[in-house]
Amino acid sequence: MGLETALVVASVGSTVMQAKNQSAAGKYNQAIQNRNAEIADQEAVAIEKQKEFDIQRFDKNFAQLQSQATTRILKSGADLSGTGLRVLRANAEEAEVERNVIEYNSQVAAAQRREAGNLFRIQGQFARQQGRQAAMTTLFKGATTFAGSSTGKSLLGGSQGGLDGASSYGQYASNPTGYSGSF
Repeated sequence: MGLETALVVASVGSTVMQAKNQSAAGKYNQAIQNRNAEIADQEAVAIEKQKEFDIQRFDKNFAQLQSQATTRILKSGADLSGTGLRVLRANAEEAEVERNVIEYNSQVAAAQRREAGNLFRIQGQFARQQGRQAAMTTLFKGATTFAGSSTGKSLLGGSQGGLDGASSYGQYASNPTGYSGSF
């Protein structure tokens, strides 16, 4: 094996290793994005659990507020009819609105985290495709370089059947369809 052949073999080996590394980098980046997606999904679940806790805490605070309002109304000498009842009812209506706000905000936040998870998955798939494309480009360039070298030409049949396409182009230039009959 001559020096030129050894250099070509080393170049081909280097090209294959580079392509493998590019593909591995794509897989690694995809794994990172998939992990980010899992974290976003876990955050969405945590937001939903936090909502339940927030509503329970709000209900407890509201019950205390209603008790204090009832005590103040009764302590003032009024009974729980008329204005006193309207105050308690207004508080209850406000409480329902506040519960709905807590619920809505948590649903929006959880949906945003789930959507972020989906985006991370898409980015992971894109990273994987980029790695594959880079690997294929590297292999194609390596194959082209190998085919153009004297070692590659001798292994591929030299000028009789080379990859340059120049020897067979002439027959297609004058008749690109290859059809020789009449219409």
